[in-house]
Amino acid sequence: MSVVEVAQLKKSYGPTTAIGELSFTVEAGEFLCIVGPSGCGKTTLLKCVCGLLPASAGEVRLHGRRVSAPPEQMALVFQEYGRSLFPWMSVRQNVLFPLRRKRLPGGERRRVSDESLAAVGLTEFADHFPWQLSGGMQQRVAIARALAYQPEILLMDEPFASVDAQTRGELEDLLLGVWKEFGVTVLFVTHDIDESVYLGDRILVLSGRPTTCREIVKVGLPRPRDQLATKETPEFARLRAHVYKAIKS
Repeated sequence: MSVVEVAQLKKSYGPTTAIGELSFTVEAGEFLCIVGPSGCGKTTLLKCVCGLLPASAGEVRLHGRRVSAPPEQMALVFQEYGRSLFPWMSVRQNVLFPLRRKRLPGGERRRVSDESLAAVGLTEFADHFPWQLSGGMQQRVAIARALAYQPEILLMDEPFASVDAQTRGELEDLLLGVWKEFGVTVLFVTHDIDESVYLGDRILVLSGRPTTCREIVKVGLPRPRDQLATKETPEFARLRAHVYKAIKS
């Protein structure tokens, strides 16, 4: 069943057309990766999907209802995690912050935040401040905060672009574990082709601006995936080359 439908979406900024015309669907529980040339409008697309930007034409539907404002079923994790965390708040306080909208009892909020921190391996750092943590750990805080909100759909805008290669691999595996445990639907924007093949069920390949859908690639790699074993398979290499050619064509 499709939970998100993007129908003939267009987005313009004055005379500049960022998204030409784009249509695709996202299935319940799916991990959909979005790739494309630099500057093609991947972030713009994500903001339109979650209602932060209005479409110039077309629409986004969530469970058949048009998205006109950020829906409560969605949570967004940004690339610049350091700017999205409050440095004067502890890790736990940062995770608790969005729960104020849900008006949960204090004990329930604490339970949800503790579960989210445990899911990303940060239980012992709950009373630290973000500036006391490494970049990778700060991004874990951002993921825990999104999970604590208990979204149905998790949107992620190049969340691992600013960390080193080893940390990136660790965060990719962490995200796959969280995705499986919490059963969320994920829309994951990345400029890294290897990452899209490793994580995704399908890959939405975008064209250059004005953006259209060049191809949707199905990833048939078995799960669970492994940073070494999966990436050494001939099928991984074939998919990586296929997506690269689709972007460059």
